[in-house]
Amino acid sequence: MIGVSGYLRNSILDSQKQRKMLGTIKASLKSLFKARHWSVRPPVRAEEFTCSSDYWEVRYKTGGNSGAGSYGRLAEFKADFLNRFVDEQHIESVIEFGCGDGAQLELSVYPSYTGVDVSAKAVDICRSKFKGDSSKRFLHLKDVAPGTVADLSLSLDVIYHLVEDSTFDAYMRQLFASARSFVIIYSSNVEEVWPARHVRHRKFTSWVEEDQPDWHLQSTLKNEYPYDPGDVEQTSFAEFYVFARR
Repeated sequence: MIGVSGYLRNSILDSQKQRKMLGTIKASLKSLFKARHWSVRPPVRAEEFTCSSDYWEVRYKTGGNSGAGSYGRLAEFKADFLNRFVDEQHIESVIEFGCGDGAQLELSVYPSYTGVDVSAKAVDICRSKFKGDSSKRFLHLKDVAPGTVADLSLSLDVIYHLVEDSTFDAYMRQLFASARSFVIIYSSNVEEVWPARHVRHRKFTSWVEEDQPDWHLQSTLKNEYPYDPGDVEQTSFAEFYVFARR
């Protein structure tokens, strides 16, 4: 027969074991959740970074995703604005440069959509995810035919990942050349040093003013969830910039 002291000791031990087990389960679930949906940590170590295009190919091939901005409330914020814009402006066709893994696209309502990405793996993921949907097609960047255009050209969470000047310049020229009426960019718009090697903030509106005289900044929309260093997975330094052809 167990005495009172022994009973209390066993109860305490059982409680400690239960707390430890619960802690382990919570940690495992948190790790799994972040890996599947929210992780913005690059799978490529800083010392292994070579260039922006290689970074994204490796990221998708190793199971990474398009980042926190393509999930949860940030993705919903973007989709709400874009779907409303497409509807109000009677947009018939959309081309997006940097479609990623298609997570953001799952919330989108576009009559006709062309997704372009520099990562062949991302293109394969999207083709598989949206197979059977004839309103969507996906192309690797090198396979985009000259003269390919749409009513609206999109760039979402891409520009601050173009770390090389030549890559940035080529991307911006193709982005605007592919639009009939509107270009929408969702990005930061500052010159600021950032610790992550795959991030380079640029004041891209200055480039547009200097290099795209046929376009003007029609409107902007601030992020409903502005960047908070204490909550990097559910906030963003990106905002919407809508350009219209003059």
